[in-house]
Amino acid sequence: MTQSSALAIVLAAGKGTRMKSDLPKVLHRLAGAPMLAHVLRAATAAGITRASLVVGPGMDPVGEVGLALDSNVEVFVQPDQLGTADAVKAASPTFETAKGPVIVLYGDTPLLRAETLKAVLGELEAGADLVVIGFEAQDPTGYGRLLFDSHGRLSGIREEKDASAAERALTLCNSGIMAFRSAATLSGLLARIGNDNAKAEYYLTDAVALARGDDLAARVVLSNAEEVLGVNSRAELATAESLMQRRLRTAAMDNGATLVSPDTVFFSYDTAIGRDVTIEPNVVIGPGVAIEDGATIRAFCHIEQASIGPGASIGPFARLRPGAALAKNAHVGNFVEIKNSQVHEGAKVNHLTYIGDASVGAKANIGAGTITCNYDGFAKHRTEIGAGAFIGSNSSLVAPVKIGDGAYVGSGSVITKDVPADALAVSRVPQDERAGWAAKVRARRNRDKAK
Repeated sequence: MTQSSALAIVLAAGKGTRMKSDLPKVLHRLAGAPMLAHVLRAATAAGITRASLVVGPGMDPVGEVGLALDSNVEVFVQPDQLGTADAVKAASPTFETAKGPVIVLYGDTPLLRAETLKAVLGELEAGADLVVIGFEAQDPTGYGRLLFDSHGRLSGIREEKDASAAERALTLCNSGIMAFRSAATLSGLLARIGNDNAKAEYYLTDAVALARGDDLAARVVLSNAEEVLGVNSRAELATAESLMQRRLRTAAMDNGATLVSPDTVFFSYDTAIGRDVTIEPNVVIGPGVAIEDGATIRAFCHIEQASIGPGASIGPFARLRPGAALAKNAHVGNFVEIKNSQVHEGAKVNHLTYIGDASVGAKANIGAGTITCNYDGFAKHRTEIGAGAFIGSNSSLVAPVKIGDGAYVGSGSVITKDVPADALAVSRVPQDERAGWAAKVRARRNRDKAK
């Protein structure tokens, strides 16, 4: 048995009515990715290379997202919502041909860690026929309880609606995640699960008692309540987001980043952060961001799908949009927006500026209020600013246009033609002075006001 031969069946057919959303529950995002993506990623990180996804009728978007995340995912539809065992049966074509262990996961438990799944697979490797992930709950209301025999062996799981008063007093609860040594083990148990219970549903949890009756080895891997938290409402989604962010912040600091006010910084699942990075308060980082060693992200920045080179400085109040790429020691200052542009080594874009669809050469300086006019109402066009160029404040660069290496653009210019290297380009109306004009206007206005 190897982890690579294991199969994960991810149950995602729940309607999620408590979310009060047109979006399927498992597609709601956590740290920038659908909850389903976190579950599949944990399985992959645990060495599980095959996955099947069980969805409900009319939930094609869930299957599409699953396939987008992993083209090898097989998608099955559970026609009727008749319980977890019924959901697993919907995927029987795939697990009946599986050669290794089968683990049943849930698309709404996004905090599950790969390490816990590895521990489950390790128990199967060590001889267990069935493994359940359990956890101690401060308030066990609503959870199934794990039952043990007089020898301390797992003997069953009792759903709360079917539990006695003594069983409801137990605090060791079932996460719902269950693994089987082989597809044959799972198939044999599924075939005998009935629906003689308060909800008249087919509970996968009944497999534990059946396994004990067959003298199979059933074991428990303990987790914590946070890791197996199921998300069924917006409030629970917010709780999961908070827990995920705490996990991501801790990882960033453990890897050598300084977070001045950790609780105010928000990461995405894939944020890559180097050593000696400093992130000031109130920074939001969306998906697809890489921040290299020694960079500084000042307060109130928003960054997504961007790369920030070593020693670069961003903000405060800067926005990096998709395609922004900052090289070593680049500076992007307050109230600057950069989109689909490269800011090369040592270049400075420090104040009140928009750089879109552009390239800013090494050690170029972009003055305050500069705008690359990249959109003509129909298409986007590119601006190229050469190395060492100086763009004066309040300039408009009307793309497509090129500013040569070392060129100067005078403040307040509207540049519509290419500027050669080392040239000066000035485009402004000549200054016109009229002596005494202001005094005459004030006198006339005061006379009119007095009437």
